[in-house]
Amino acid sequence: MAGLVLEEEKIPYLAQLGVRDSKLLTRRSRNLLAPKIIDLAERHLLLEIEPQEIDSVVLRGRPMMRLNQLEARYAAKLLSKLKADTVYVDAPDRSPERFACQILQRLKVPTRIVSEHHADRKYPIVSAASILAKARRDELVLELHKTYGNFGSGYPSDPKTTEFVRRWLRRNRCNLPIVRRTWKTFRNLER
Repeated sequence: MAGLVLEEEKIPYLAQLGVRDSKLLTRRSRNLLAPKIIDLAERHLLLEIEPQEIDSVVLRGRPMMRLNQLEARYAAKLLSKLKADTVYVDAPDRSPERFACQILQRLKVPTRIVSEHHADRKYPIVSAASILAKARRDELVLELHKTYGNFGSGYPSDPKTTEFVRRWLRRNRCNLPIVRRTWKTFRNLER
């Protein structure tokens, strides 16, 4: 998860750099943009959530609220450290207002939160944070390839990834530590 603080007058520069929804950019484009975004920002912060923590929340949390609450908790951690008066967040919750409230409940300082679905398409600063998060994810996947071999992108839509997990389970008959056990694809392959 990523966050950044940018002076308001610098926001137009993001569009000039070519910043847009990270899902619409190639890995190469994200990797080229990330250092430029960091140079433009006053502050930025990246937080990583381990698969085991996600599994723990999914297995023990309230249905329909588990991952959203985890995201709200991490968003609050980011915001507490970045200290911005107004923040823009991409809401994973069906109710963007509820997601904003979950974040606000965890903050100690008054903050205005603009929480919307697809905020990464609408607000360049959210797109920029998304690019930083995805660029870091790309780095982590490449590091994991050194340990586990090339398993592809790590996304469930990637046949190379699902085949790697299938082979791992067949060979090792145990959990793959870099994969969420609660990941639907993993559970289907485990059967």
